Amino acid sequence: MSKLLTIQKYRNVSKETIAAGAVVCIFSAYGLRRVYKACNRRLQPEKSTKQESHVKDKGKNSANVDKKFFKQLRYLIKILIPSIWTKEFGILVLHTGTLIVRTFLSIYVATLDGRIVKTIVQRDVKKFLLQLGQWLLIAVPATFINSLIRFLESQLALVFRTKLVNHAYKKYFADQTYYKVSNLDSRLPNADQCLTEDITMFTSSLAHLYSHLTKPLLDVALMSFSLYRLASSRGASSKVPTVLATTVIFITANILRAVSPKFGKLVAEEAKLKGYLRYVHSRIITNSEEIAFYSGHKVELNHLQKSYHALVKQMEIIFSKRLWYIMLEQFLMKYVWSSSGLIMVAIPIITATGVRSDGSRVDDDPDGGVSERTRAFTTARNLLVNSADAIERMMSSYKEITELAGYTSRVSEMLEVFDDVRKGQYQRNVVIKDKPKTKKTALETITYPLEVKAEVVETEGLIDIENLPIITPNGDVIVKRLSLKLEPGMHLLITGPNGCGKSSLFRILSGLWPAYSGKLHKPPPSSMFYIPQRPYMSIGNLRDQVIYPDSIEDMQRKGFTEEDLEKILDIVNLKYIVQREGGWNVESDWKDVLSGGEKQRMGMARIFYHRPQFALLDECTSAVSIDVESKIYQTAKDHNITLLTITHRPSLWKFHNYLLQFDGEGGWRMEELDTTTRLSLNEEKQKLETQLAGLPKMQHRLKELCAVLGEDSVLLNRNESSADLETLQNELEQEMKHQQMTS
Repeated sequence: MSKLLTIQKYRNVSKETIAAGAVVCIFSAYGLRRVYKACNRRLQPEKSTKQESHVKDKGKNSANVDKKFFKQLRYLIKILIPSIWTKEFGILVLHTGTLIVRTFLSIYVATLDGRIVKTIVQRDVKKFLLQLGQWLLIAVPATFINSLIRFLESQLALVFRTKLVNHAYKKYFADQTYYKVSNLDSRLPNADQCLTEDITMFTSSLAHLYSHLTKPLLDVALMSFSLYRLASSRGASSKVPTVLATTVIFITANILRAVSPKFGKLVAEEAKLKGYLRYVHSRIITNSEEIAFYSGHKVELNHLQKSYHALVKQMEIIFSKRLWYIMLEQFLMKYVWSSSGLIMVAIPIITATGVRSDGSRVDDDPDGGVSERTRAFTTARNLLVNSADAIERMMSSYKEITELAGYTSRVSEMLEVFDDVRKGQYQRNVVIKDKPKTKKTALETITYPLEVKAEVVETEGLIDIENLPIITPNGDVIVKRLSLKLEPGMHLLITGPNGCGKSSLFRILSGLWPAYSGKLHKPPPSSMFYIPQRPYMSIGNLRDQVIYPDSIEDMQRKGFTEEDLEKILDIVNLKYIVQREGGWNVESDWKDVLSGGEKQRMGMARIFYHRPQFALLDECTSAVSIDVESKIYQTAKDHNITLLTITHRPSLWKFHNYLLQFDGEGGWRMEELDTTTRLSLNEEKQKLETQLAGLPKMQHRLKELCAVLGEDSVLLNRNESSADLETLQNELEQEMKHQQMTS
């Protein structure tokens, strides 16, 4: 403003011209905003449509400052501060105390500033130096308090984060929730991002918001009271300044609330896009070898770029909305409020009677009351500036509250999902597949929500299943009713085509998948041990790989020594690993150090360490030689471990005495396994496959001979009339069966 007045003075520019220029600037800025929005919509119409539709789709879980937000925030605060006798509440009280002390220091500094200005106007060097010394002395505790406020804010955010992380981890790892969240429920696609970044942002925003709301409230209350006392001490009325301040604040608040974008929704969407980008990165790291074998870097790069550009577009939307909102916010709170503040300060000084509380008049001072008015003006102006700054922080914190609502919504939703899946309440987006029409019975798909109503009881040494359905997380009913009973010593071989329910049965027995109906009596998890085809290699030393998931303390409590572990490795032909890798305490990336067969044998070694009643073996020796495999299975039987094995290797049939066979169409049968008969039938099957595999080649050769000789073949004519090779094969099979019956 001063620069404009200078230009008007020296350039002979009229005030009307300056006012017209200001109006033009305002309308130009408004026009630029409208043009920017129009160009943005024209250049990226698809983006706007997608973003709007996406926000509508997410409207159910949108983050707004409403009753739901306050309910969620109250729930999270109870987790953060369970009682007043906690470390978190103690830091909160200490932080609040420093904020109160800082407010009183601000009032004292404002008063001291007025006194210093008074001494300058009076040209009193002695008093000036004395007041300046007080200024420097008060600066020491003031700067310490300012630094302490930031420190306690950071500490408060840290203890809040620790409390919430511990609570979330406890829920995440209870009853295998970490598996169910990602495999049985689709509401939380990026649990890792919620457990790390979202919790961090929520606790930091909460601690920062508490500091930015508590101190301004104290500042406004105490400084308004100080201004009232200052005006009353000079006999001035505070009615007009109070009405003016209330009116300006009310109008500003309503304008900002009317034009404020939905920052909560925008921030929540940004967090989801950040989580998806991290998920894509983690997939590439996890499957880097497979991607490299396929040379699939172009496809993965395309996925990364798409997810990153989606995040960039969302951030651009937030930045563009903040640009115009902050511009309006600064105009109202900085310039409109500054002009209103000058009026508020001027009115009491101009209209004051100048009579002090002791009856003396300010105008009777030697300098005509100039120094006293200057002191009062400086003090009032400082107090008013601090009050205006406090109100500005409170009003601008609405934007931070909406952003906090976004993080509150995501963290609350995460904890809600954890509680639901622990109770067996799953919500999943079911993919309805277009199944081909074949002669085989199509599997049923359930699209409605399923309820867990099965009778699940833990028993000792018995697996008893009655009318148990095997249903995938997608709702596909693989087997409608399965009934079987297994006791120790009943070694079960499980066979069938892919997707028939073999591994699904193991998941239900292990408690990973729910049992929706029927009866399931099974041993506790400590009595069953599952070995997958690709055993998991944990972080740690070589000893940890054998005893997983036990710790060295658990191993010692069970009475195992390193000599016992060497005997176990000798059973699976891995004793050389100890010397090759340099001892039991060597730590390596074992999933890369060990070969595929070594990892499978390491997985089998865990059976002989834990010695469960039942071993669930899912193709876990497919990369192990037959002789070592036979040694392992025979030793397991000698240790009275009941085997439940999924395999396609005929060499393992002899270690089992029962057979559970799925047909892939929902049917199954269980019977005693006659290994000798089954092996002879398997040999006959292989012979027939060999004979039938040669039929197309023989037919092709016959055609070539007929063409060379120029003759016809009765067999070819009959085959061509039917135009179906399967007819010929069926006839040959019937002929062979007839010959067998005749013999």
